[in-house]
Amino acid sequence: MPNVVVVGAGVSGLTTALLLSKKPGYNVTIVAKHMPGDYDIEYTSPWAGANFLPMSDKASCKWEKNTWPELARLAKDVPEAGIHFQDTLVLNRLKDATTATGQWLSELTSPDPWFKNTLPDFRIIPTSALPPTADSATAFTSVCINTALYLPYLTSQCLRNGCTVSRSILAHIADASLLHSSGKKADVVVNCTGLSASKLGGVMDKSVIPARGQIVVVRNEAPHMLTISGTDDGDEEVCYIMQRAAGGGTILGGTYQKGNWESQPDPSTALRIMKRAVELCPELTGGKGVEALSVVRHGVGLRPYREEGVRVEKEMVGGVWVVHNYGHGGSGYQASYGTAEGAVELVDEVVGVKAKL
Repeated sequence: MPNVVVVGAGVSGLTTALLLSKKPGYNVTIVAKHMPGDYDIEYTSPWAGANFLPMSDKASCKWEKNTWPELARLAKDVPEAGIHFQDTLVLNRLKDATTATGQWLSELTSPDPWFKNTLPDFRIIPTSALPPTADSATAFTSVCINTALYLPYLTSQCLRNGCTVSRSILAHIADASLLHSSGKKADVVVNCTGLSASKLGGVMDKSVIPARGQIVVVRNEAPHMLTISGTDDGDEEVCYIMQRAAGGGTILGGTYQKGNWESQPDPSTALRIMKRAVELCPELTGGKGVEALSVVRHGVGLRPYREEGVRVEKEMVGGVWVVHNYGHGGSGYQASYGTAEGAVELVDEVVGVKAKL
């Protein structure tokens, strides 16, 4: 029976562990510094929106495309997962085409994106129905995820399938091979350490940097999920609104600040976030302005951005086979099942090679 240690209990680690635990014969241990229920700046997943708004282009859409069917199934059939469908409106401004934010969102705001035949009800909004803030717009059905419910749900499914879970702080990725619950050395270690991949011995991936996201969680309900291609407050500021499932509140965002490690919310940024949200969606407060927002909390998350894109590959590190699955940036949830499937395929390859030796 192959022994596997998955390092990391964010959405990538838990999803990978879950898929591994569904395969007959695998004995999976999850090891992580932070677990669902923790709120720490090193632990990105709880802070995420989280939703499905595709950011990849046609050439690299595999991970997101392969994730959508499972998120849709959970939204339809598994209410305890904390995922629900939302009508989604994406606004585009021509003046954002050359900005960093506009280029980041170029596929999402395209009138002919790869996902037009993947997401339900995709449609182009007629010019006559556009708000004055936009030059074009599309709409479709997507999902929003209540991370406070979804991460424990993933953990519970792993436990039901026989995984063991423990806390540990690692200095080197190869050390994880000695932490399997069986007491035996693991056959494979899966590295789902997110931003920590930049500092972890044996990985030390310096192309992984934070893309700081600041958000405001409010009690006000949003009529739909909404985002726009840019703001007038600078390239590092973005505007999006999404209502989490099952009482999770409405997320107002945000920022996309590469290389910024600051963990504390900035009050002036928070005010701009709320002002933009209310201007874009007056229904949030019934036209009563920012003062009518009922704030639950302010938050900051550090997206694990990797300049070379998501890393899903295997290598030998210190005599230990390691399968990497990190560097998702802002697409951790919406690429979670796709990249986890890729990681599981690589684990299968390693186990198959070792079985022949």
